[in-house]
Amino acid sequence: MNADHYTYRVTWSPEDGEHVGLCAEFPSLSWLASSPDAALKGVRRLVAQAVEDMRAAGEEVPVPLAEKHYSGEFRVRIPPAVHRALAMQAAEQGVSLNRLASAKLAA
Repeated sequence: MNADHYTYRVTWSPEDGEHVGLCAEFPSLSWLASSPDAALKGVRRLVAQAVEDMRAAGEEVPVPLAEKHYSGEFRVRIPPAVHRALAMQAAEQGVSLNRLASAKLAA
């Protein structure tokens, strides 16, 4: 599994006063830096190290969201790209896809 295939995002953290690099498949990992580029590079290195450590320990490594098969079905048919986007949002928020969809439908 290539760590470059994971879903990365950089955002501004007002609490820290820095950019934060995030990875949807590893929600417990983040990297703070003064620039967006440095935040992205930092979190990518951190994820690569985590994957290496997990492999060495014989642990199951998360499958990148982009490599998962999305049927586009969860009681409501939607395009696979929308399914993937919702799955990413749910992963980033640390909730199930069902909970995210329920909240969006109720809004």
